[in-house]
Amino acid sequence: MKLFNPRLIVFICALLLGVGFSVPSLLETKGPKITLGLDLRGGLNMLLGVQTDEALKNKYLSLASALEYNAKKQNILLKDIKSSLEGISFELLDEDEAKKLDALLVELQGHSQFEIKKEAEFYSVKLTPLEQEELRKNTILQVIGIIRNRLDQFGLAEPVVIQQGKEEISVQLPGIKTLEEERRAKELISRSAHLQMMAVDEEHNKDVMKMTDLEAQKLGSVLLSDVEMGGKILLKAIPILDGEMLTDAKVVYDQNNQPVVSFTLDAQGAKIFGDFSGANVGKRMAIVLDNKVYSAPVIRERIGGGSGQISGNFSVAQASDLAIALRSGAMSAPIQVLEKRIIGPSLGKDSIKTSIIALVGGFILVMGFMVLYYSMAGVIACMALVVNLFLIVAVMAIFGATLTLPGMAGIVLTVGIAVDANIIINERIREVLRENEGIAKAIHLGYINASRAIFDSNITSLIASVLLYAYGTGAIKGFALTTGIGILASIITAIVGTQGIYQALLPKLTQTKSLYFWFGVNKRA
Repeated sequence: MKLFNPRLIVFICALLLGVGFSVPSLLETKGPKITLGLDLRGGLNMLLGVQTDEALKNKYLSLASALEYNAKKQNILLKDIKSSLEGISFELLDEDEAKKLDALLVELQGHSQFEIKKEAEFYSVKLTPLEQEELRKNTILQVIGIIRNRLDQFGLAEPVVIQQGKEEISVQLPGIKTLEEERRAKELISRSAHLQMMAVDEEHNKDVMKMTDLEAQKLGSVLLSDVEMGGKILLKAIPILDGEMLTDAKVVYDQNNQPVVSFTLDAQGAKIFGDFSGANVGKRMAIVLDNKVYSAPVIRERIGGGSGQISGNFSVAQASDLAIALRSGAMSAPIQVLEKRIIGPSLGKDSIKTSIIALVGGFILVMGFMVLYYSMAGVIACMALVVNLFLIVAVMAIFGATLTLPGMAGIVLTVGIAVDANIIINERIREVLRENEGIAKAIHLGYINASRAIFDSNITSLIASVLLYAYGTGAIKGFALTTGIGILASIITAIVGTQGIYQALLPKLTQTKSLYFWFGVNKRA
């Protein structure tokens, strides 16, 4: 029989693949590596709450803004357009325009579903309960996507952002070490980056010092903080446009060499911006970011081009973070930090050390048992275990997977699963040998009889791992990932690899006089 049979070649290829792609992770050399998770590397863990009620308010605010703009274009006279969590309300001044208004509402509805109530000339519009629930779900998904986008642009490796509960998000940031990094990451994540252009309420702004929020609301306006001038400023509650029409944001420098954030609007935003500025020359328009007024310049002429600047005595880092937040999109709902935990790198090192001790200790005990009980067959099984471990590390490195503490536990468990397969095979071989059958037949029947049980066991375990990975949280996913990879690797090493070794050694095995040396068993007398 040939020394290099197909199964042995597969085993050798698995060994070379495992060693080749494991070296960068084990020896810190160049190449694809496993990324250590938060619990092993240290970093920042935050639980965020998403205020989906605000997303609903913002939806109605955008709808009110679009309604006001389009109604003016079509000469539909509306009065007292108000927006709240309950929807939008307004009064139609000319009943003859009712059909045009109905057509406009259908146009603004798009793919959404509205509940429209009419009482004489008074209208109220809101989303259906089903649409509201869908909006809340989509808000969570949108916030998760934006956070991931921001963290990617921030340069953090392998951030973990997942939904936890109905309206909560778990964020894990491995590698955050300094208070400054923590502050920047927290600010970048929690910032809404909600950009709006709003008209200054010039008529009532002179009374702003003694005005309350409730009084401003009754006027159809809103009181906001003025970052540039200090104090408060009164703005029309319905914005001219918002950040949904923003296409780009970047850091530039003004005439005083101070960093500012330049933004560009899409075609629709540029048209609205130009139309408003052209119709309101001599009046002020405020640039509002996260409910703070950064500037409120007087419009000198029609502003074309759809671009503007946000200035506010920013540092370069602050301007850069703001540009990232604007580029990645505005949060449709504000978020708040409900819980924050810092995991120090020393704790991660202790976890790695403890896990390695457990892995090595368990591996040595397993190897000792296998060699003592199965002799050379145990040595061959141990070779398969080593290749199995290399394959797990290699596959995780190739796909850039993150190794967590539960993942380390999964690797330790995989050692037990892999050795189980070898034990079943060796016991089946020994059963045939006790019947005084030849070694070649014993090996052949041993693998045939063992394979079905091994496949059944591993397939059920693999299904469980897939389900855990699909529906589990971050920690469970790490455990499921390493366990699943280990199960697949054990099929290659235990069933294919060890059989290839036996086939290569078969000429020598058939001539041996000591079955105990090879399999730890003697033929029955």
